Amino acid sequence: MDEAFSERVWARAGKLVRAIHEHPFNTELGAGTLSRDRFAFYMVQDGRYLVAFSKALATASARAADPGDAAFFAQSAHTALVAERTLHAGYIEEYGLSAAEVEGVTTSPTCLGYSSFLQATALAAPYPVLVAAVLPCFWVYQDVGAALLERTAGVEDHPYRAWISTYAAPGFAESVERVKGIADRLAAEDAGVREAMTAAFLRATEYEWMFWDSAWRREEWPTAEWL
Repeated sequence: MDEAFSERVWARAGKLVRAIHEHPFNTELGAGTLSRDRFAFYMVQDGRYLVAFSKALATASARAADPGDAAFFAQSAHTALVAERTLHAGYIEEYGLSAAEVEGVTTSPTCLGYSSFLQATALAAPYPVLVAAVLPCFWVYQDVGAALLERTAGVEDHPYRAWISTYAAPGFAESVERVKGIADRLAAEDAGVREAMTAAFLRATEYEWMFWDSAWRREEWPTAEWL
């Protein structure tokens, strides 16, 4: 039997996924030593990204021919927009950031780039390519969350326990398997779009690394001082 699409692209992205796990943002998050300033910056950017991600999922729901797939993507869009953003809001409230302070944080180049990539893919690319583009946000987060949960199992009062538990939860793992299954089926049905699906998956995985790296650096626009 031929190797499934998801297995092929995950192996292709292996070096990049390892770099994500080894990035200082994630190693310090796991150790509980990640600075609150970096995590707060990440939370603000990720909250904005999730709006674009949820819209891409809603578009996937509208474009899905299979009613079960449509229902899954619609529910996932709701989860991204409501449940995950609630997690973000809880941390931001814990850090004492006011709404004005949050609004005062400029959307980073990477956040805007990743959001724009997903929205452009949702509007202009074939439906299977859109599914491949949203898969890394499910899969990479679950993979990182599961690894961090195992690494921190014996740590009491971990400052980022809620974040780790959200993405290491069995229900989230089930969602990952569902998207993988949809992508595998679509790739098998339409060999003509497999190359584009692969490119979209790899580009989104690159953006995943860039997103954490941008939070680590608290990325700013290089021309901001000129404006």
